[in-house]
Amino acid sequence: MAKPTDQNDIHERGEVIAPETSGELTHELTLYAEPVAHVGNFPITNAMVTSFAAVIIIALIAVVLRMRLREIPRGIQNFFEAMLEGALNLCDQVTNNRRISLKVFPLALSVFLFILVNNWLGLLPLGGIGVIENGDHGPAFVPFLRSGTADINTTIALAIMAVVAANIFGILSIGIWKTFNKYVNVKALGGIFVRLQKDPTVLVVAPVTFFVGLLELIGEFAKVASLSFRLFGNIFAGEVLLLAMSAIFAYALPIPFIFLEIFVGLIQALIFSILVLVYFTIAASDHDEHENHEDKKTIHV
Repeated sequence: MAKPTDQNDIHERGEVIAPETSGELTHELTLYAEPVAHVGNFPITNAMVTSFAAVIIIALIAVVLRMRLREIPRGIQNFFEAMLEGALNLCDQVTNNRRISLKVFPLALSVFLFILVNNWLGLLPLGGIGVIENGDHGPAFVPFLRSGTADINTTIALAIMAVVAANIFGILSIGIWKTFNKYVNVKALGGIFVRLQKDPTVLVVAPVTFFVGLLELIGEFAKVASLSFRLFGNIFAGEVLLLAMSAIFAYALPIPFIFLEIFVGLIQALIFSILVLVYFTIAASDHDEHENHEDKKTIHV
């Protein structure tokens, strides 16, 4: 019968014996992005690595296309010009204004490409490349790549950027006063004293209009939540689904779900970019001009 090993002897020989509960390597998909490296006290997460990779890939494609531009397009330039023309026509269908489309299209296309590449990078069969860290329940595997859009921090940052940029675009398009009055409709309250004698219903309409403006302000925060959680929820759920299918049967079973997630990644990128176009179009619309047009039409009738 072997004599039990004394812990002091182990330390003297410099050996490390892992506890029995930590003998199995685990890989759990967490809601938060896992750190894979540190720069000082700043953690570098796997979602951040994927986002950097997406930016580098898009930049390289742009540089290659720029170097291969010809006055008479051919080959890959033909393909991308056809894609851009189709995307711009789709943008026109959302904005109904070519002038707005030309201004917003570069941002919407950049957001679309960034989200799409991020979504698809998370599906690459590189999840087996990573680091092993000691967790609470033993050694845990942390992959180097995780879709950046499967991290709530990335999607919230994209949503805040889109909403803030839309309001800035509205200020540049119709002016800061009209943009302010969309949310805090001081003009509606001030109009009570001017229009009271001609239209007594203004006593009811003006407060309602002012309250609707406050709801619009709350809606701006709701846009951030809607954009960020929709994108994060769909992409993260897809990663959980693929992980579950791989755990059941690692070879043939996940393949149909991978193609499904490729399609979902494309649709989610398209939805996000179209919503950005919608927000920019709404921000650039002048409600006062529309109301004046309706008033003139009523008087004419």
